Amino acid sequence: MKQLIKIFLAFVLVHSGIAFADPLNITALMVAKEQIRLDFNDGSGHFVLMVKREGQATGTGVFAGASVTEFGRHDITPRITGDASAYLVLTQGAGNIAYIKCTANGIFFTDKDGKLEIRGDGLWEVVSGIGVFKGMKGAGKLHIRPGSTPMERTFILEGETSLPQ
Repeated sequence: MKQLIKIFLAFVLVHSGIAFADPLNITALMVAKEQIRLDFNDGSGHFVLMVKREGQATGTGVFAGASVTEFGRHDITPRITGDASAYLVLTQGAGNIAYIKCTANGIFFTDKDGKLEIRGDGLWEVVSGIGVFKGMKGAGKLHIRPGSTPMERTFILEGETSLPQ
C-alpha cells in the first residue's frame, strides 16, 4: 500500500506542473567592461561604482556554459563595509536568457600578503526568463571574490533551479 501511495504522489507531482529542483554550482570570472564611479571627497574613501562586467559560467547546473553579464551597483567604504546589488543576465544560445537579482554585503579581510580585500556574500534569485528559461524558479547563495586584477571579480552561485514541467 505504501508503494502505491508513493507512485500515486509521484504521478500527481509530475502531471501537476510542479518542478523538481536541480542543484546549481557555477563560477564566473567577470571582467569589467564599463564603469561609472562616484568618489565622496570627504576623506572617507567612500565610493559608489556602477559597473558592467562580462564572463562565462563554468560548473554544474542549468547555467553551466552560459555567457554572464553583470549590471551592478557597489557602495563601498574601504576598511569598513560594502554593499552590492546587481542583475546578472545569463544567455545560452539564441533567445534563452535568465535574469538573476543579486544582493551582497561586503566584509574587508587582510590577505596573507597584508593586502586589504573585500569579499561579498549574499543571495541570488531568478526573477525572469525567456526561451528555455521561461517560468524558471531558483535561488541560493552568492559569493563575490577578488580576481587577479582590480578589473576582475569571481562570482560563485550555489543553490537550486527548477523549470516548469
